[in-house]
Amino acid sequence: MALQIAPSILTCDFAHLADELDRIATADWVHVDVMDNHFVPNLTLGPAVVEAVARSTRLPIDCHLMIEDPDRWAPGYVEAGAGSVTFHAEAAAAPVRLARQLRAQGARAGIALKPATPVEAYLELLAEFDMVLLMTVEPGFGGQPFLDVCLPKIRRVREAVSKQGGDIWVQVDGGVGEATIEACAAAGADVFVAGSAVYDAPDSAVSIARLRELAEASCAH
Repeated sequence: MALQIAPSILTCDFAHLADELDRIATADWVHVDVMDNHFVPNLTLGPAVVEAVARSTRLPIDCHLMIEDPDRWAPGYVEAGAGSVTFHAEAAAAPVRLARQLRAQGARAGIALKPATPVEAYLELLAEFDMVLLMTVEPGFGGQPFLDVCLPKIRRVREAVSKQGGDIWVQVDGGVGEATIEACAAAGADVFVAGSAVYDAPDSAVSIARLRELAEASCAH
């Protein structure tokens, strides 16, 4: 599959949401970080904002749920307009059942792992998911430095996905920018969440193009 850039709107100006979404019109996805101040120590967005995003952009919406009890709440984000919903392995009571429910609703189902969560317990379940999100910072706040100790985990997941076959994406989220995206791509990631690297740039479209160029060049090598 082609490499994909999914800018996170966590640091955008929500008073001008439509304009901020226009800044990333050349991206592949809009990444929406949902935090509940329980699973992670931050409180951000909910379904109402996802609905507003869906009304304001033609890009598909990629929701990352950093919340407790995603088994209960995740399906509501599909109803709000998300085309991809990712929940945390550490929070889900029945991850396979939840993934199947999200798929039945017409969305892609992703499973996310914190930096310290081993991947091995989930490798046998890969066929149940459309995406594996590997956090490269501790979830909760944007702007954190990239944890390069996560690169071997990306490689392990890519190897397992290659053996499994099928359309399973490997996403990285946290500290992704011009200085780190090449290493992520070389390790096997193909979907890249970038927040401050895009929204803090003078021209977000130029930043997206540059990130895409660096990732593609890394894969080519």
